[in-house]
Amino acid sequence: MSLIAGTTVTLEVLREVSPYGYFLGAGDQDVMLHYTELVGSKPKNGDKVEVFIFFDTEDRLAATMKKPFLTLGEVALLEVADIHPRLGCFLEMGLGRQLLLPIRELPELIELRPQVGDKVFVLMEHDKQGRLRAKLAGEQELAPLSLPAPESWMGQTVKARVYKPLQMGTFVLVDGGVLGFGIIGMVHTSERTRLLRLGEEFEARVSHIREDGRVNLSMSQRKEVGRDVDSAALLDFLNERPGGAMPYSDATPPDIIKQRFGISKSAFKRALGKLMKEGLVTQKENWTYLARSEEAGADQSPAKDNQEPEH
Repeated sequence: MSLIAGTTVTLEVLREVSPYGYFLGAGDQDVMLHYTELVGSKPKNGDKVEVFIFFDTEDRLAATMKKPFLTLGEVALLEVADIHPRLGCFLEMGLGRQLLLPIRELPELIELRPQVGDKVFVLMEHDKQGRLRAKLAGEQELAPLSLPAPESWMGQTVKARVYKPLQMGTFVLVDGGVLGFGIIGMVHTSERTRLLRLGEEFEARVSHIREDGRVNLSMSQRKEVGRDVDSAALLDFLNERPGGAMPYSDATPPDIIKQRFGISKSAFKRALGKLMKEGLVTQKENWTYLARSEEAGADQSPAKDNQEPEH
């Protein structure tokens, strides 16, 4: 029998060697079960014990009766316990020792890398020397474990965790609760309100349930909710402006709207439309006025009316 790090095996207790522990037999190969790795009562010679095989600090095969969160080839969600700037992340694996997620597995952009306390989906594998390490789990590993989203999720706010941050979108696994491992989803870049890092948990709204059971998520508020918030913000802005007027309107370019108010052009137009419908604001020659300031705005000189929007 050949012992392989990362596997769980049942071995016979051959002998006790004080003050170290027990030698377990695996055919012509022995492995040490240290006293610190015992769980429960002390075994006797000839007993069969189930142990997990790993490498100790001196790169020797050793055994433990403690149960790891995952074994070789398995996928699990592990917490980031420590971060090394050159080596990568060290993950808690349930044994009182940690599993390395190499830095080459992490995103190049520092802002997208996990922080201590985040949790990442990984599988256990061997490096070239046969030592244990973690590898990020991707769609190939997560898809067989995921489930389709129920129709009742549409429009609901759910918790999700990032497993692959990309520029065009963030791929996540949505917490399935009683449904099990989770549901695969994506937040398109247009639906993100900020960058999302690997391993981060966040809340988002289910905006679409695909035919394959996966979901699209949005971090933005529903249009009607966002419209109320945005219109209130625009009203406050106008109230603080000299004469209750601003050089922004439906004709203002989207990039200026985004830069000045932090919202999209469509959201800006929805908010303005609400205020106009309620009779609170008016527009004239690419300017927007509080309704009570309309007369004052009409008296402004053409030079001021035609100036470029503020940046």
